[in-house]
Amino acid sequence: MSVARENKPPVIADVARLAGVSVPTVSRVLTGAAKVSPEKQKRVQDAIAELHFRPSAAARALVSRQPRIIAVLAGNTSRYGYAETIRGIEESARADGYLVTITVVESAEHDDVDTAVSLVLDQPIAGIIVLKFDPPGVAALHKIPTDIPTVSISGVRENLVPQAVLAEADAAREMTDYLLDLGHRTVHHVRVPPSRREDGRTTGWRAALLARDAPVPEISDAGWDPESGRAIGRELATRPEVTAVFCGNDEIAMGVIRGLTEGGRAVPADVSVAGFDDHPLAAMWSPPLTTVRQDFAGLGTRAYGLLTKVVARETVRKYSSERPSLVVRESTAAPRGDR
Repeated sequence: MSVARENKPPVIADVARLAGVSVPTVSRVLTGAAKVSPEKQKRVQDAIAELHFRPSAAARALVSRQPRIIAVLAGNTSRYGYAETIRGIEESARADGYLVTITVVESAEHDDVDTAVSLVLDQPIAGIIVLKFDPPGVAALHKIPTDIPTVSISGVRENLVPQAVLAEADAAREMTDYLLDLGHRTVHHVRVPPSRREDGRTTGWRAALLARDAPVPEISDAGWDPESGRAIGRELATRPEVTAVFCGNDEIAMGVIRGLTEGGRAVPADVSVAGFDDHPLAAMWSPPLTTVRQDFAGLGTRAYGLLTKVVARETVRKYSSERPSLVVRESTAAPRGDR
């Protein structure tokens, strides 16, 4: 079997492909932290010999117990929530004398995930923090060997590793209740790409409508680009029954407001629009955006705190959860007939 990584030193993913096993299996053979069948162990050792693979710094660090690097795996680093969360991790780790490395998982495709995880495992890491905000992050978490200290970050609980959580479903439900309390018959939802079938922002929105016996409109799916929100806003502007819209994040909400305005609907006079996250521009937008404030930097700090306990083999709670807070500004109001 030939190896595609020409002129580059082989990594764990290359060994796994040649041996026909998973990346975690190769890691177990290298560290000896868990039993591997003799047949698989021989395949891995033969692949190592054929590729002239040198065991990763991470494997050596597991033996020496002196690694000083915290690895972050994320599907993106430029969006507001991702960047702020990573800032919280980095500042906390730096204060403790750790270096933080960031590896982007390009997609949830098998090869991309294996490559990213392999790059992390080739470093002398103390532990890993995975931003599980999207499908690439979810996929990466499931590929990390269980003997590596790992913590995940998300808006949805998942019983896999210790996790720092923002209770997004509760906050989304509060936002939807707020809009219903203003007198709107229902609340339309513009969703950002979920990390799985459905994320907490959508779950909370739906739960609030069902609890109030309000109609549950069809979801409008946006991308991450605010321009997708703008296109949805133009379409919503053609529907007079739409009086309130809850968007999956603030950037999409800004796009929706622009599209509604271009379609001849005023915000909030004709349509109330709310976002999520409290982006730094949310208060500066016209009109200033009603949203949910999430402490992303604090989320990163909490995740780092969990990881230090896992690394030290201390007892650690499974979840560190915090509820975001509702921020009411001028983009929402009672429907026209109730004023």
